[in-house]
Amino acid sequence: MKAVILAAGYGTRLQRDVAADRSGRFAHLVGVAKPLLPVGNRALLSHWIRALAASNGVDDVYVVTNALFLSAFEEWAAHFPNINIVCDQTTSNENSLQDRLGAVACLQLAVKHFHIQDHVLVIGGDTLFKEDFSLAGIQSRFCELQAACEDNNLVLTYQCRDDETAKYGIVEVDDDLRAVCMKEKPLPSETASRRACPCFYVLSKKSLPLLDNFLLEKKDAAIQEKDAPGNFVAWLILRKPVYVHEIGGRFDVGNLQSYVDCDRFFKDKLLHAHTYMM
Repeated sequence: MKAVILAAGYGTRLQRDVAADRSGRFAHLVGVAKPLLPVGNRALLSHWIRALAASNGVDDVYVVTNALFLSAFEEWAAHFPNINIVCDQTTSNENSLQDRLGAVACLQLAVKHFHIQDHVLVIGGDTLFKEDFSLAGIQSRFCELQAACEDNNLVLTYQCRDDETAKYGIVEVDDDLRAVCMKEKPLPSETASRRACPCFYVLSKKSLPLLDNFLLEKKDAAIQEKDAPGNFVAWLILRKPVYVHEIGGRFDVGNLQSYVDCDRFFKDKLLHAHTYMM
């Protein structure tokens, strides 16, 4: 199994908040890519690398970044084995629509550039999970699904509040926990489900060719339809079996306050740091 970490965003909201802060407490975050932000005692992305390194099932990690942060990611990756970096060639969030790839195309870029023909863990580079998340448990569940059918895929869900459905992709499932559809940012009245789906997917190697199909179908669509990776998952659910695995929640570093809350948790409240996410 391979891991692809999507880290080509520019952290525009966070950098805007940092620039507006007058306390000086966050000056060290200026120009830092979100996946490389210090969270607790290591970079956000290093928490993932530590857990992946402890896994017997993941043998290579591929990180997709942009030209602005490429050197920073290369410097970070030099401290770890088996991490490969690929650049999407963009230089700012204001690139023309023709130049911006979007997250789904970034995933496709990694698959093609590194000739991946294996199952793939897709990980959002600005996301960490609550302590009940277990990479070993996820891999075990995926192996069970693969034993039943090699077409099976796996995504995570966690329960969100009624007033949060309009922020996330919400998955509806059947009695076997197979996804039947995913609605993008629905109103609470538009679905009975409260299963938010974060950017962490285990894609079967049989599903990887469908990236080409999705992007070909969406080639003339707005960048927003190709950017959010959940759009591919919603499309995939109608074509391949996708099952869900419930977790307790996530830390989503979007703005300065969410970063502060995440960092504080890892400094003061993380109970089992030595086995976190493993």
